[in-house]
Amino acid sequence: MTWFHRVSLSLFFLAVLNAQTSPGRILVRAGHLIDVRTGNEPADQTIVIEGDRIKAVTPTASTPAQPGDKEIDLKSMTVLPGLIDVHTHITMDTNFDPYHELTTDTARQALNGARFAKITLEAGFTSIRNVGAAGYSDIALRDYINAGLLPGPHMQASGPALGITGGHCDDNLLPYEFHETNEGVADGIPAVQHKVREVIKYGADLIKICATGGVLSKGDDPQASQYTLEEMQAIVADAHRLGRKVAAHAHGAQGILFATQAGVDSIEHGSYIDADAIGAMKAHGTYLVPTFYLTDWMQENGHLPAFYQQKMTDVSAAMRVNLRQAVAGGVKIALGTDAAVYPHGLNAHELEVYVTKLGMTPLAALQTGTINAAALMSWSDRTGALEPGKWADLIAVASDPLQDVRVLQHVPFVMKAGVVAKDEIHAR
Repeated sequence: MTWFHRVSLSLFFLAVLNAQTSPGRILVRAGHLIDVRTGNEPADQTIVIEGDRIKAVTPTASTPAQPGDKEIDLKSMTVLPGLIDVHTHITMDTNFDPYHELTTDTARQALNGARFAKITLEAGFTSIRNVGAAGYSDIALRDYINAGLLPGPHMQASGPALGITGGHCDDNLLPYEFHETNEGVADGIPAVQHKVREVIKYGADLIKICATGGVLSKGDDPQASQYTLEEMQAIVADAHRLGRKVAAHAHGAQGILFATQAGVDSIEHGSYIDADAIGAMKAHGTYLVPTFYLTDWMQENGHLPAFYQQKMTDVSAAMRVNLRQAVAGGVKIALGTDAAVYPHGLNAHELEVYVTKLGMTPLAALQTGTINAAALMSWSDRTGALEPGKWADLIAVASDPLQDVRVLQHVPFVMKAGVVAKDEIHAR
């Protein structure tokens, strides 16, 4: 046998071996499929998955199974893209007792994250953006999920949030003699530039800043600006140059306006947004992330210390009026929940209040948690719609969410990157 024949024979057997061992396609047979761009709901469609990506979406009648294919029967279900939450605190829980806050160290936050990431994924959220965590615990969680060591959504993580001394992102619970300062605190232009570079050094996908006071912090005013316009301009300039977006916690109107003028990519909460801020956000293309459902949950279930409770009451009342004006005014909206202020896994309740209280159509609400959220994360090429080339991230529900978005509050089937994460349908 010649050298040429030996090589040819080896290549032939290698090809046969590869054909026998290579995984086949996954064919998801959908009863109805939602096109989140148009609202069309074609029936009897098959999502063809190869590896972790969608290869094609085709009529089921023209997509027979081939040897080695795996079929998933969702013919009685409505299938849509996995949902996206761009404002979570995946390493935090809902206990705001000051002693609990002070004793929840980085190790406990990391363990919280491992637990809550699975809950969030099984709720149908296949991607999240985490905006603030102690000790880079969310960075570690993201890396473990990416390595396949823990179940959870695709993640972008910010690490510690940047804020001023004594502001919402500082630790204000201990007296002076402890000299306690949160790791994200930085004051003045050189210091905030250094802090942006530091959190990127340790793995941050985005920068989270506190532009105003907040609710769940002692001694500050949600309506008061904290970072100056010049400090935020320096933060944004460094972050954008280094390829990171900036999310700004901002309740007060002046802080929203300053953050928007500085060039941040999203305003988180926006409780006291006014006409000037709405106009600026539209002009800059800045996203608003409302985190609205938490006001309902807190009203019904919240048990906050007194120095938080009045601020929560005031902010909730302002949100109910001002966020509706922002939506009516045409500000771009991306779904965010502030999960941890209320229990993880209830994220889809945010969609219901967008429809019932902010005046959105069910399709517009669904778009906030799919294509809009993906665009804010610069992940439009990866997720947000059931389209070829994107991650095979999908969920299935028993009825049509474009008729009633509440159906998304219980998702019986979840697939992330071609792997089934939850299946109550075939487990019956």
